[in-house]
Amino acid sequence: MLLGYLSNWKGKTVPTPLAPDEQYTHVSLWCLLAAPLIFSGDITRLDDFTLGLLCNDEVIDVDQDPLGRPGRRVAKDQKLEVWAKDMEDGARAAGLLNRGESAATVTAQWPDLGLSGPRVVRDLWRQKDLGQFDGRFGATVPRHGVVLVRISRLP
Repeated sequence: MLLGYLSNWKGKTVPTPLAPDEQYTHVSLWCLLAAPLIFSGDITRLDDFTLGLLCNDEVIDVDQDPLGRPGRRVAKDQKLEVWAKDMEDGARAAGLLNRGESAATVTAQWPDLGLSGPRVVRDLWRQKDLGQFDGRFGATVPRHGVVLVRISRLP
């Protein structure tokens, strides 16, 4: 995993070639795919940003969900994609990805996610509730970036 700062073959710490938005995308896809999360750097030398990437409990919960099903791409429109993962409690984790070179609006449609009716959406990287949505959720996603959300039934 190329995050924050890396130890190179000479044992020196060097910055990752990935921009911050690309790092969020990288970790989000790993979690949506239920891939093993492995970090091989020196944890005592991490900057705050990298620590935040590795220690966000809500994002890690997506990867470690007990259902254990990997996510999949459910929609694609040129460089814009929506990935989704079923969660044990009936929620969906969704990654709104922008592989393009400029910011763009990415929309997750409930039918693509196997959902219907009103749902609550939470931004997992920012650990912030975004509100109630019915039928779809859209967000502006930066270049090479992601918005990772959890879409749940109403309380």
